[in-house]
Amino acid sequence: MQPLALSPDTRRGIGLIAALVIAFSGVLALFAWPAANSGPRELPIAVAGPPAAVSQLRAGLERQQPGAFDIQPVGNREQAVEQIKHHEVYGALVLSGGQVETLTASARSAVVAQLLGRVGTGVAAQQRASASTVDVVPAPSADPSGAGFVSSILPLGIGSVATAAVSTLVLRRRRARALTVAGFAVLGGLSSAALQQFWLGTIDGNYLANSGIMAVTVTAIGMTLVGLDALVGKIGLGLGAVTMFLVGNALSGAASAPEMLPTGWGTLGQLLPVGAAASALRSAAFFDGNGSAGPLLVLGAWTAFGLVLLGIARLRSRGSVEPREEGADELSLAGVR
Repeated sequence: MQPLALSPDTRRGIGLIAALVIAFSGVLALFAWPAANSGPRELPIAVAGPPAAVSQLRAGLERQQPGAFDIQPVGNREQAVEQIKHHEVYGALVLSGGQVETLTASARSAVVAQLLGRVGTGVAAQQRASASTVDVVPAPSADPSGAGFVSSILPLGIGSVATAAVSTLVLRRRRARALTVAGFAVLGGLSSAALQQFWLGTIDGNYLANSGIMAVTVTAIGMTLVGLDALVGKIGLGLGAVTMFLVGNALSGAASAPEMLPTGWGTLGQLLPVGAAASALRSAAFFDGNGSAGPLLVLGAWTAFGLVLLGIARLRSRGSVEPREEGADELSLAGVR
C-alpha cells in the first residue's frame, strides 16, 4: 500500500497551520504567563515609626512574603509622603500610637494601592491597632481604577507601528518616511493628550509635557521600525513590530506595576518603548515629572537607534549605487565608441 501523496498546497497548508498554532501559543503565553504569576517583587515602600516596630514589621512581611517588598525606613509621615510624591516609593505604612496608617498612590498603580491597603489592614490586625488609608496621589475621578490610562497606551503602539508600516509601503525615500513619522508624532501627541486630558479625564498635569511624551514615544517606535526596514527589509520591520507592540505591551506593567511582573520581565519591559512610555506619562501626569528621567532616556535611546539604522542604510545604499553608476557610464561610453 503506497503512502498517501499530498499536494503542494496541502503540505503548505499543514505547515501554515503548524506555524500559526505555534505563534498563537507563543502570544498567549507571553500575555497570560506574566499575568498568572503577578505579585510584588522588591516593591519599594516606605515605613515610618519607632525603629523596633519597623524592624518587627520588616521581619513579619519577609516571613509572610519573602522578597515581596523593598522596605525603606523614613523618619516620619511627612518624609513618607514626600517619597511617594517624588515617585520613589509606591506607598507607605506609618506606625504610631496604636494605629497603622497606609499611604497609597492610586495614580501610580491602583493594583498596588489595593495591595498595600490589604497589607496595612493585616498589620493592624496583628498588632491589634486601628487601621486607616489615605490616598496621597489619587487617580483622576474620571478614571479611578486607571483602566482608561492603561487603555490609552495601546493606541500609541498601534499608531506608531501603523505609521511606520504604511510609510515604508507608500513612500520610496527614507527621508520622507522619517519625516512622516516625526510629523505624525507631533500631531498625534498633541491630539492624543488633548483627548485624554480634556475629554476623557484619564490624565492630569501639564498638557504640553504629556503631549511631548506621547510624541517621543511615537518617534521612538516609528523611527526604529523605519530604520529596521531600511537596513534589513520587511523581515526587520515585522520582527520589530512584534517586539515593540506585542512584547512591549505584555511586559509594560502598565496595568499593575513592573515590580508586579515575574523577576526580570518587568525590567525588560521598562527597556522597551511601551513600558517606558507608560512610566514617563504617569510621572508627568501625576508626579510633576518626578521619575521620568529613566523612561525618557530609554525612549531617546530607541529614537537614536532608529536614526543610526537609517544612517547606516543610507551609507550602504550609496556604496552600492556608485559602482553601478560607474559601470553604466563605462557601458554608455563603449556604446558611443
